[in-house]
Amino acid sequence: MFDKFNDECGVFGIFGHPEAANMTYLGLYALQHRGQEGCGIAASDGNRIRTHLGSGLVADVFKDDDIFNSLPGQSAIGHVRYSTAGGDSIKNCQPIAVNYSRGSIAVAHNGNLVNAQEVRSELEQSGSIFSTTADTEVIIHLLARSQADDLADRIAEALGAVRGAYSLVFLSETRMVAVRDPRGFRPLVLGQVDGAYVVASETCALDLIEADYIREVEPGEMIVVDKDGMTSHRPFEERKLAQCIFEFIYFARPDSTIFGQQVYAKRKDFGRQLAREHAVEADVVIPVPDSGVPAAIGYAEESGLSFQMGLIRNHYVGRTFIEPQQSIRHFGVKIKLNAIREVLEGKRVVVVDDSVVRGTTSRKIIKMIRKAGAKEVHMRVSSPPTSFPCFYGIDTPTRKELISSSHTIDEICRYITADTLGYLSIDGMRRVVGIKDGTCGNFCDACFSGDYPVKFPRLIDDVQLGLF
Repeated sequence: MFDKFNDECGVFGIFGHPEAANMTYLGLYALQHRGQEGCGIAASDGNRIRTHLGSGLVADVFKDDDIFNSLPGQSAIGHVRYSTAGGDSIKNCQPIAVNYSRGSIAVAHNGNLVNAQEVRSELEQSGSIFSTTADTEVIIHLLARSQADDLADRIAEALGAVRGAYSLVFLSETRMVAVRDPRGFRPLVLGQVDGAYVVASETCALDLIEADYIREVEPGEMIVVDKDGMTSHRPFEERKLAQCIFEFIYFARPDSTIFGQQVYAKRKDFGRQLAREHAVEADVVIPVPDSGVPAAIGYAEESGLSFQMGLIRNHYVGRTFIEPQQSIRHFGVKIKLNAIREVLEGKRVVVVDDSVVRGTTSRKIIKMIRKAGAKEVHMRVSSPPTSFPCFYGIDTPTRKELISSSHTIDEICRYITADTLGYLSIDGMRRVVGIKDGTCGNFCDACFSGDYPVKFPRLIDDVQLGLF
């Protein structure tokens, strides 16, 4: 419905808690924004791993006590997912759980393996049979082939054969293992509640279950939790960090802390920097809700303009909306947003959004604001132009679909029918997250700069990798 980069996936795990499956449910509920197509929980009672998976939202998949009664045990992992090329089939829901020669293992993955297809082809040629299209299953096959005696060593050996972005949580009958790739693309945090260790994609999941935040799982670190406690391992060669800067712009919940920085504060700072770079004479600043709100507040505070909620979002619209009659077709963005005439009429309006992808939604929003009586509409975007697709765990359109890859800012401004258009500069964005030397620092900003930190077997502009 909205013209945005789509959320990727979220993972959660807990070890040593009497209500492990219930706590995992709550953790996934807090991470729902990271994936709405499917979810699942795998739980272990020390002898056996049981799973429950389903398509849809967490509250719809886990809707009665019988489900939780079927997931006994003091350890559990969970996953919320968004998919691209692999499709949203139930067979691709995670955690993926299998039995193999060493017992049972379940895994939940946030990220993208750029060489998954290459490795998968090699495995298939040597006899492996795959039951899903998820790149995560490649890891399972590699792990099962390892001759190492210890689970941590088998996981490390498997991950040594893949490249890309991964925050992973594994569950065996008696252990939980969390791993973050050496570049740290995707976030992963560590906490503790009632003596049980917890890992999650974001701190908001820890907050909901009242877990204490300990620290991030560090890039390239493997955390192993069993009955004897937690141990930390460093099985991978150190790499230059490439933490996803778009987590700050849009993906992470604003109440989370990721990569050592508070998301809400960074989004406000993006708005402040945007106001310094693209000031304009106006009467009111409004956000495109909900993700544009913090940046719009920052813009208004920095510019001394009034902040108002000139657009109201309908939060009860699902990911798809079926228009049953021709007479109500083409309502488009009006299904999700409505303008407040009393705020906009006769005003010079600055409308702040976090990103512009294809430009189609921005065009509709600006027309809606003008129809409500705005005298001028000035579009401000709290990120640089998104000109390149992501291959590290974010669902992005192909490059030819990204409006800024083939159009100038003036051309985009005319297309979306704004009076003026201003994007946050790449240098301005980098300064907000603490980079002052003109480089990308410890972050990946390839979707803006085209500087990909991990190369691909082949990079084709009109193909998007599957995300699982």
